[in-house]
Amino acid sequence: MRLDNIKAFAFDIDGVATEGTLLCTTEGDFLRIYDAKDGFGIRMAVMNGYPVAVITGGSSESIRIRMKASGVKPEDVFLHCRNKMEEFSIFCERYGLLPKEVMYFGDDVPDIEVMQACGCGVCPSDAVVEVQKVADWMTDAPGGKGCLREAIEKTLRKQGKWIFNPETYKKQF
Repeated sequence: MRLDNIKAFAFDIDGVATEGTLLCTTEGDFLRIYDAKDGFGIRMAVMNGYPVAVITGGSSESIRIRMKASGVKPEDVFLHCRNKMEEFSIFCERYGLLPKEVMYFGDDVPDIEVMQACGCGVCPSDAVVEVQKVADWMTDAPGGKGCLREAIEKTLRKQGKWIFNPETYKKQF
């Protein structure tokens, strides 16, 4: 795996940050369950200077709320994506990143193009077969059950940046 040069993280929501199960309310919103360990992994990336983006086909404002709590900047939460490469390019340009400097997490067919363009394509253990075939790394954890934490932590540890500073944490979160 190419972890040494990773400078940013981007991921899909449904099937990666969540199990992919959606509960629809009568108001038309979709409810999702997120893993707290994934949220802390995202916070560790943010605290240690890594830009983080969400690139999802989902369109619920609740995604923005959850990602804000994890430290993702609102402008880096891309909702209702139908061509994820467009948003991935915007994210890279915003931070002066080359695609090969970004780790992207995906689990389904709409993620394949970005997974092939990025520096390290990661999928959860329960990703669809087509994604498993193109992924550089399949996590031990399934979607919504720690796959983000697993890969973010391993990357930061390899780079010597898995560092928890309680004061920074208190200020940022």
